[in-house]
Amino acid sequence: MDHEADAYRTDLMTITRFVLNEQSKYPESRGDFTILLSNIVLGCKFVCSAVNKAGLAKLIGLAGETNIQGEEQKKLDVLSNDVFVKALVSSGRTSVLVSEEDEEATLVESSKRGKYCVVFDPLDGSSNIDCGVSIGTIFGIYTMSHNDEPTTEDVLKPGNEMVAAGYCMYGSSCMLVLSTGTGVNGFTLDPSLGEFILTHPDIKIPKKGNIYSVNEGNAQNWDGPTTKYVEKCKFPKDGSPAKSLRYVGSMVADVHRTLLYGGIFLYPADKKSPNGKLRVLYEVFPMSFLMEQAGGQAFTGKKRALDLVPEKIHERSPIFLGSYEDVEEIKALYAAEE
Repeated sequence: MDHEADAYRTDLMTITRFVLNEQSKYPESRGDFTILLSNIVLGCKFVCSAVNKAGLAKLIGLAGETNIQGEEQKKLDVLSNDVFVKALVSSGRTSVLVSEEDEEATLVESSKRGKYCVVFDPLDGSSNIDCGVSIGTIFGIYTMSHNDEPTTEDVLKPGNEMVAAGYCMYGSSCMLVLSTGTGVNGFTLDPSLGEFILTHPDIKIPKKGNIYSVNEGNAQNWDGPTTKYVEKCKFPKDGSPAKSLRYVGSMVADVHRTLLYGGIFLYPADKKSPNGKLRVLYEVFPMSFLMEQAGGQAFTGKKRALDLVPEKIHERSPIFLGSYEDVEEIKALYAAEE
């Protein structure tokens, strides 16, 4: 047994240690945010475990059916939602929760209330579960700006007021990418320890990438600037090489690749979805927050994505995000249309 290697493994920057280190920079901090985050991390570990068993669960008749005790087994996206709602409420640090799975916001009962509001998509890309494609959880955190009764209005704020955002990707490895407003860090779950370890410190997106990511099946319905941009990716007139197309159809996987390798992710408005398809609060905002923190940009076709002010909790928006220079190009095409 290699004791030296084992000793080294205990000197790891776990996500808990990382967040506590961050907390120590703020002497006035009471640790509320650290507690909230550790509950989110617990939810991610639970969902990761459930996702890994999904194929087997189906094989032995679980998902969406009734088991021997007469209890109905829940589909993974519903189960994930329950896990996160319970984890967030029981943290005692939240007042308002908005989930992609719930039509209305959850207003936490007064005995368990705290100063944070959390918006989340518990299992993004869940239609990909059966074919083993990466899926994930996306979340964003706001602070309550008052001590009165919480209402839905408390989360209808622009993304630039978020205090933290992140996603957890359940793929070949389970990885949690987080920003608390001072850069972006990536943590990978070590299954033998049950701990998220810092593996990607201070992620910076390349200034320009050679990958574009978009659902080309919607091309006939696109607007002018998107059509021109994708045409330029495929047939560049300036002698530069054409960009490669990569599109998984699971936002977490596509954004994760864009963040690490550079390039641009597009989900534009089109004739079918004039307001775009992705939801502002728990898809567009958290991913835009992470992109900007990593040195990239996020644009809606009209303005900086984080400056949007949502009017409804499930509002949608077009989104173009990724490497700084690539997003500049699409911004220029939209500006030329005006």
